[in-house]
Amino acid sequence: MSSHTYLAYDYPLLSAFWTVFWIGLWVLWFFVLFRIVLDIFRDDDLGGWGKAGWLTFVIVLPFLGVFVYALARGKGMGRREVAYARARQKEFDTYVRETAGAAGPSSADELAKLSQMRAHGDITEEEFVRAKELVLSGGRGGV
Repeated sequence: MSSHTYLAYDYPLLSAFWTVFWIGLWVLWFFVLFRIVLDIFRDDDLGGWGKAGWLTFVIVLPFLGVFVYALARGKGMGRREVAYARARQKEFDTYVRETAGAAGPSSADELAKLSQMRAHGDITEEEFVRAKELVLSGGRGGV
């Protein structure tokens, strides 16, 4: 063997596993830290001084601050997260309903079109009655 040293010989496989383990723990730690900071700002029950106190505690003594916050307000964190997700879902559903409703014709427009087609003789009376029932029942027909 030459006088060159190779990294694979100097850094065994177990050390690589430990390095990956510690990097994973640090990523997890920052995830929890940012999650708690976001929860502090998102909480409507806390006043300004309460938010400032918790944020100072978490920044000055991060490990102890995160641990105490998780013990003291952890259950509320979950409830606030669920409420936040439900509110976002409700806003999204409302937006989709409004957007989709504005794009399609209303049932009154469809009935007017049907009566105009019947008056011109494009459809028979039976077809008009079936299409009218379909429109009034809420289904969209190919008119």
